[in-house]
Amino acid sequence: MTNISISPFMDEIKQAEPSRKFSMPHFTSFKGYEDPNRHLKHCRSAMVLYRNNDALMCKIFATTLQGEAQDWFHTLPPRSIWNFDDLSLVFIKEYSSYSSIKKKSDHLFNVKKNVKESLRDYVKRFKAEKAKIVGCDDSIAKAAFQKGLLADHSLFGEMIMKEDLTLVNSFALADKHAIWDEAR
Repeated sequence: MTNISISPFMDEIKQAEPSRKFSMPHFTSFKGYEDPNRHLKHCRSAMVLYRNNDALMCKIFATTLQGEAQDWFHTLPPRSIWNFDDLSLVFIKEYSSYSSIKKKSDHLFNVKKNVKESLRDYVKRFKAEKAKIVGCDDSIAKAAFQKGLLADHSLFGEMIMKEDLTLVNSFALADKHAIWDEAR
């Protein structure tokens, strides 16, 4: 059983008080199964005005942890955290298995329409995968979308004939084909 009255912070952090002008920013909670890098970036962004105050950064960060993450925090050895960098390092180390794997535009070439999948469902799934890619190149996405179609699908043939299609136009064309497919 862990004694939660024993803090993992050094005495300097424990004893530091926020200024009277400090106003608590809004934070999303970290429960232990989200991307730790994303949570750390969120906290750093919200605390940008106080980033030079390690004690405050540590104390505020600790309040963003809930559930299993809060339990983990209280298992840290007493006086083991000297600054926010220390806290960030042990936090990332503990939760690194939940980090998002950064995908690139070419990942979309792995998204293929299944034979029994409706065109509408394929488009929905493709868009969801595209949304996970930061800075996705639309020309690569359009090529991957087309390549993911079955070669005998009427949309595939029409997309080949219209080489100047944008990704948005390709999705609009797919919507028309989905309506035709559903009418059959």
